[in-house]
Amino acid sequence: MVSIVNSAEIRVSSVLNRNVKQFGKAHMLDGQEDTCWNSDQGSPQWIYLKFYKCVVVREIHLQFQGGFVGKDCYIETGESTKYSFYPEDNNSLQVFKFNGVNLTDTLKIMFESSTDFFGRITVYKLDVISDDDNE
Repeated sequence: MVSIVNSAEIRVSSVLNRNVKQFGKAHMLDGQEDTCWNSDQGSPQWIYLKFYKCVVVREIHLQFQGGFVGKDCYIETGESTKYSFYPEDNNSLQVFKFNGVNLTDTLKIMFESSTDFFGRITVYKLDVISDDDNE
């Protein structure tokens, strides 16, 4: 299995105070422990990935900041198929495994609500893992 997150075009629902330089989506992928994507307030929040070819998503790795964790979460593929997952409210890297995800070229990670009263989400790390043979 291989990481495919760097071979995707990524969009996010919002950025805290529109400060892309400090809180933009690129910070989820930069490998730095002290940088993050921080959404603005409001629900839902989301991360959208457009891959350059069809892939089978096997795992999603997310590291949130405790207190700013997504709740009522699911992924949605290009066929609008939903797969729910349930993050814990902590700072640990969390791995979510998915079986039966169809071949897709888009993936939307939805956070319907947040552990934060204002609906903010903070993600320090994002990775998407696919099968070797689909790469």
